[in-house]
Amino acid sequence: MDFDVIFIGSGHANWHAAVTLKQAGKKVAIVEKDMVGGTCTNYGCDAKIALDGPFQLVEQLNRFKGNGVKETPAINWPELMAYKHQMIDPLAPSMDGLFGQMGITMLKGSGVITDAHTVMVAGETYKTDYIVIGTGQRPATLDIEGKEYVHDSREFLDIPDMPKRLTFIGSGVIAMEFAAMAATMGREVHIVEFADRALGAFPKTYVDRLQAKLEQQGVVFHFNEAVTAVTKTEGGLTVTTKNGLNIETDYVLGATGRIANVENIGLENVGIDASRRGIKVNDHLQTSVASIFASGDVIDKTQPKLTPTATFESNYIADVILGNDQPISYPAIPSVVFTMPRISQVGVSVATATANPDEYRTQVVPFGKQLAFEFKLALGAEATLVFDKTGYLVGASVYADDADDLINLITMIINGHFTQRQLNQQIFAFPSATSGVIDLLRSLLPKD
Repeated sequence: MDFDVIFIGSGHANWHAAVTLKQAGKKVAIVEKDMVGGTCTNYGCDAKIALDGPFQLVEQLNRFKGNGVKETPAINWPELMAYKHQMIDPLAPSMDGLFGQMGITMLKGSGVITDAHTVMVAGETYKTDYIVIGTGQRPATLDIEGKEYVHDSREFLDIPDMPKRLTFIGSGVIAMEFAAMAATMGREVHIVEFADRALGAFPKTYVDRLQAKLEQQGVVFHFNEAVTAVTKTEGGLTVTTKNGLNIETDYVLGATGRIANVENIGLENVGIDASRRGIKVNDHLQTSVASIFASGDVIDKTQPKLTPTATFESNYIADVILGNDQPISYPAIPSVVFTMPRISQVGVSVATATANPDEYRTQVVPFGKQLAFEFKLALGAEATLVFDKTGYLVGASVYADDADDLINLITMIINGHFTQRQLNQQIFAFPSATSGVIDLLRSLLPKD
């Protein structure tokens, strides 16, 4: 064999396992046709969060007007984009160099599986004991007139200046995050959504609050509308819907979901079934071919398709190849919408709890009002907690600037089945946002 393991794709779904296996003495190769590090590192979550900081700062400073702040700074998008490039652009070559120093072989090109133990890259064939597919997802494209004028998230994260008028097709996480940025900069924003609400996977109460805030900033939502065409005009672009709505705009972003990258990697050569949802795997993340695993967003699964999930799966696959025979067991997985404020959730949803009152109870904690100074005058900050019938915390949703950090703390409490006694054995820094929430949460947990 040329290698012990060949990974197709260099994102989080694969490189964690590649590093672990190399450190364990395995001969490892990674195949990559695009940028080393994958979507998140180069043109996904890392790039987005690099742009996020100034927007969060402006949000906080606006709340302190009249309470110590006189003027709020404006966002300079070209300067911010230059900063993003400064932070993000070195990551891919740095990772490439690091893998090389470790002795991981980088194979540049498209990887095609030709049999259960062979991968072809750039006309060369390589034999291996195991293959791991971590090819991720790509943005879905609309088959409409003028689709060439519709941009995707990768392109948005590279625009040199923020357009004056933007239209987002879809109202999921990507659209809402980018729309919040544009609205903060005072741009004219329209969101066109086929369904009757935004962010369908998140609690409606908090989504409605976020929508109302965006509307106050001038964002216009168009629900139950299907885009049929984007046409070029003298003044820019026109977005047309099936119901006859016409929106004059300068920039159109398509954010109608993502599709698994399962084409052109040779799945048909080994009889692995796949769909736009991804590749089916068993409880060891093996495909229908035992020597071929799948990891990350390319898997057809019910768990959130997020970078931390992909990392968890990558680490698990490394353990399996090194001899672990236990099936994968997912913990509660948090997810976050990085808007201003943020919405996060983990575990049993509020909707599920409300629909099953015999199994769950919910508790609203308005910590923004109770902890105003810790939460920087974010009076609307709130959490809805879900408890099972034995009293354990099993789910939560948070609406706050700090929702991303708070949900991590809550996730540890859920996955650790914490009681009051266990929480009382911990000491947290004070004054801080987390210590305040812990004090509010403490009495709601079971005593033992």
